[in-house]
Amino acid sequence: MVQRRRILLLGVLTVVTLGYLLWFTPFLGVSTVEVVGARTVAVQAVRSAAAVPEEQPLLRVDADEVAARVRELPDIATAEVTRSLPSTLTITVTERRAVAYHDDDRGIRLVDATGVPYKRVEEPPDGLPRLELFDPGPADDVTRTVTGVLASLPDELADQVVAARADTPGAVEFDFTDDRIVRWGDAEQNTEKAQVLAVLLTREGTVYDVSSPELPTVS
Repeated sequence: MVQRRRILLLGVLTVVTLGYLLWFTPFLGVSTVEVVGARTVAVQAVRSAAAVPEEQPLLRVDADEVAARVRELPDIATAEVTRSLPSTLTITVTERRAVAYHDDDRGIRLVDATGVPYKRVEEPPDGLPRLELFDPGPADDVTRTVTGVLASLPDELADQVVAARADTPGAVEFDFTDDRIVRWGDAEQNTEKAQVLAVLLTREGTVYDVSSPELPTVS
């Protein structure tokens, strides 16, 4: 009986000691912060935004809070934080990709595929179309439709777009090079529309309408 109590007490002490080491001491503290997925954003910028104290016990790191701090970086769309024993914290990020730029009294801002104006720049970037919307944002259906269509375009078409606009989600329109206008319509059948448009652009014309890809027109 006494022996059993001693074993039980020893087990409790072991658990308490181990818990104390893991939760309150740097025994398994964070020694490495790995950043995965950063290409244009500096790895050190991600680590700085994460603000994980050196040797903070790994189990006490609030992964959600760290991820939220990293997402505050303008160029970061998503961030996920995972722990790896004994002492590594991994931050996996997805960077935003600009599909257009918007120019208003707030300056020139890059806009991503979800309609987020996320970063100010000094000059319109080469190769990006101008987004001709009054106040673009991710909560606006028209914005999301236009930027979503832009993101769906194959490179050979996207490279020819110089401006994009819409009055409603069903009336997306592009200005292409050589003063050509493309009436895209809604965000349905994007793949089919792109295939049809690639063929239509080989014909002379000013307005290329693929809003109904089964009945495209050139005028």
